Amino acid sequence: MEWVRFAMTAILLAVAVFSFGSAMLGVYQFGFILNRIHASGIGDTLGLFCICLAVMIGSGELGVILKMCLIVGFMWLTSPVSTHFIAQIEYYMDQKLDDYVEREDKHEHI
Repeated sequence: MEWVRFAMTAILLAVAVFSFGSAMLGVYQFGFILNRIHASGIGDTLGLFCICLAVMIGSGELGVILKMCLIVGFMWLTSPVSTHFIAQIEYYMDQKLDDYVEREDKHEHI
C-alpha cells in the first residue's frame, strides 16, 4: 500500500512541475500583460494545489493534512484577489490598452 501512496505523490508532483512550467512559458511567451497575468495565476493555483495534495497523501498525518487544507484555502482566496487587483491597475493605468480592449467607460483615464 505504501507504493501506491508514493506513486500518487510522484504523479501529483509531476503535475505540479508541469503546471509551474506551463505558467512560466505563458508568462514569457504571451505579449499581452493580461494574458500573462492569467497564465501565472492559473499555473500557480493548480501547482500549489497539487503540491499540497501530494504532501497530504505522502505524510498521511492529520495535523499535516489540516495545515495543507488551510494553506490551499488561503491561497485560493488570496491569489485570485491579488491577480484581479493587478489586472485592474493595468486596466486603468495603461493608455495603450485601448488597442487590445474595448472599454465600457470612454472617459479620460488616469
